[in-house]
Amino acid sequence: MMRIIEPVFDGSELDNLKECFESGWVTQGPRVAEFESIVAEKHKVKHALATTSCTAGLHLSALALGLGPGDEVIVPSFTWITSANCAEYVGAKAVLVDVDPDTYNLDIAAFENAITENTRAVVAVHLFGMPANMDAIREISNKNNLYIIEDAACALGTLYKNTPIGGMGDVAVFSFHPRKVITTGEGGMITTNNESISKLIDSLRNHGSTGLSPEDKDDPKPYSMATFNNLGYNLRMSDIQAAVGVAQMSKFEYLLSERRKYADRYNYLLSEIDEIQTPVVGNESKGHSYQSYVIRVLKGGQNTRNKIMEDLSEKKIETRPGTLAVHRCGYYAEKYNYRPDEIPNATLCAETTITLPLFHNMNESDLINVVDSIKASIFN
Repeated sequence: MMRIIEPVFDGSELDNLKECFESGWVTQGPRVAEFESIVAEKHKVKHALATTSCTAGLHLSALALGLGPGDEVIVPSFTWITSANCAEYVGAKAVLVDVDPDTYNLDIAAFENAITENTRAVVAVHLFGMPANMDAIREISNKNNLYIIEDAACALGTLYKNTPIGGMGDVAVFSFHPRKVITTGEGGMITTNNESISKLIDSLRNHGSTGLSPEDKDDPKPYSMATFNNLGYNLRMSDIQAAVGVAQMSKFEYLLSERRKYADRYNYLLSEIDEIQTPVVGNESKGHSYQSYVIRVLKGGQNTRNKIMEDLSEKKIETRPGTLAVHRCGYYAEKYNYRPDEIPNATLCAETTITLPLFHNMNESDLINVVDSIKASIFN
């Protein structure tokens, strides 16, 4: 089976793990700090905080921003479900809005129209590695005093107008799930330029620890214990995971350049198929990191999309739908009475997108095989 993505491991991960095991330090420690420093430098931010997953990072971000009952958080409906769940975790309401079917990201008019007196934040998703329209999102957010949470799960290495995303809102969260460009198995990273937010997240991920008491801080004793002035969680990344992350980051630029190269080739090979929309090409898309290469079927709707996926599966080519229309998921549909057709572009994208294989060391024959199989499915 040709997989959608294949994680890339070599001897560097094993070397780092060996050093980690020999050191005896396997929980959050020096390797985590090193990994955080590498990601902070890569995305030009002041603070980076590793955690157990992107989902945990989004939860911690909502907590650190003080979101809670009575608050509304605007979220694009075509995204992974945790983009919305992070608001619900803290008792706020996720207000789902439509997306631009060309970029798959937040529709700016829908965002602005959804703002009420209760709106306190927006989740700006950089879906599949395509940067959201951050100029417009920041302008509207600043005008309405809204926090911006960048859901950068797919967007390690993504650029917006030549600037790395991750520091364009109040907080951003990245994922290191195995389907991402680099992986630590599971894991996430929160980035921010706000020192007070960073300190609070650091406390919340570590049981709510707030350091030694003032009387012990300058002269700690063997019996001195940390204070716990926040209600926290245990959402720390381990040094074992971070050791893998450090090794992965050493080849990140190469892996990213390969993805962009293969995506460009896909764009060319698929350009003659009028029935398919390839990822949008424009000024903003030049920073696309192509965590996923997602096409959209323009004719025949969900039935044609499903047929293409079934035909490719028979030829041992793995595919997946782009992602979810969150308003159609049971929890949100039942709690807020969303109709399937209420957010039309998100529904359309959920029913007509296909994620194609994109992985390290693809060759021309792999790409041609995928494209020819799509042509055969459409035209035969």
